[in-house]
Amino acid sequence: MDRLVNTVRPYAWGSTTAIPELLGVRPTGEPQAEMWMGAHPGAPSRVDRGAGPVALSEVIAADPEGELGADAVSLFGPQLPFLLKVLAAASPLSLQVHPDLEQAKEGYADEEERGVPADAPHRNYKDANHKPELICALTPFNGLCGFRDPNEAAELLAALEVDSLKPYVDILHAHPESHALREVLTAVLTADPEAMTETVRRAAAAAERLGALDGPHAPAYAAYASIAQHYPGDPGVIAAMLLNFVTLQPGEALYLGAGVPHAYLDGLGVEIMANSDNVLRCGLTPKHVDVPELLRIVRFESAAPAVLRPEADPSGEELYTTPIGEFRLSRHVLADGAAPRPLPATGPQILLCAAGEVSLRGADGELPLTRGQSAFAPAGEEAVLGGDGTVFRATVTA
Repeated sequence: MDRLVNTVRPYAWGSTTAIPELLGVRPTGEPQAEMWMGAHPGAPSRVDRGAGPVALSEVIAADPEGELGADAVSLFGPQLPFLLKVLAAASPLSLQVHPDLEQAKEGYADEEERGVPADAPHRNYKDANHKPELICALTPFNGLCGFRDPNEAAELLAALEVDSLKPYVDILHAHPESHALREVLTAVLTADPEAMTETVRRAAAAAERLGALDGPHAPAYAAYASIAQHYPGDPGVIAAMLLNFVTLQPGEALYLGAGVPHAYLDGLGVEIMANSDNVLRCGLTPKHVDVPELLRIVRFESAAPAVLRPEADPSGEELYTTPIGEFRLSRHVLADGAAPRPLPATGPQILLCAAGEVSLRGADGELPLTRGQSAFAPAGEEAVLGGDGTVFRATVTA
């Protein structure tokens, strides 16, 4: 087992205090958005096996089957198939979707064939992999997830009483679901920028007013008004109004599959995803928005957010069930004096202590973990978890 030394990414939307508080360190005053745990080439964790710190990606590359197990290598190739993060949002992230595996392969091959530089700001596909993800709240966590029912979205927009939104309301009422959502999103993202700036201004003012009232959509209106304060004039503000607003309580999670538009707004959470960096943006960002490619990827279907709560097995491990194999996230809530819990050694594991103090005991001895610390256990390494705290366990689906 190896203690991980992790990189914290200073994206502008990050909290200045949440991750430092988790780690028990003094804030720097700068935003600290994501702490990455894994072997992603953008910021691999580091381990020290006696010869000094080495990137976990290099350790895995030197012995893929020894570190990951033959089954994981056979299914996902010679790289860690998931990336675990702590995400701390103080302001909204970009409104975005992720491609499915076939779309990612096609998009990546096309951009490679056309010679689009890997670091080009207009490049959509950084790799040929999909990026399903799961976010689990550590604090109350607000986000947008999936399209509203078109009739509900129409009622929400109509209540703003903004004349330039009325054509969208009519479309949402008049057309079948998929057609209506596609037509309205397309119209929003391709509208005249000057006219859209004024529409967003008026819609934001109305949303702020309605958010202060005691209506059924008041929390959503307040969230949309807050988004507009961060991104004044951005067409993504109107696109966001087509989506469900959701608040996760600590321990609750959302799974986000391919083609589902979403945005995280604020809060601290544990996020796990397939090892990819493919993002198609809809708005709420100064970055490139490729409208035709985005419309090819988005799934124009409404669905209420399916909030996940962990299900405990007889051992006490609480599993967040998802439909993919690249990652499996579970939680152990340990009480002082409780029996230690063996951890199955079927694949590579990353363990994150989110509260309290715990220990991992293996063949090489004991590794203590305090809040914010994490460890990597290679495939086949037996470990026993004990202590008094909360641990998130990331591995592949058995």
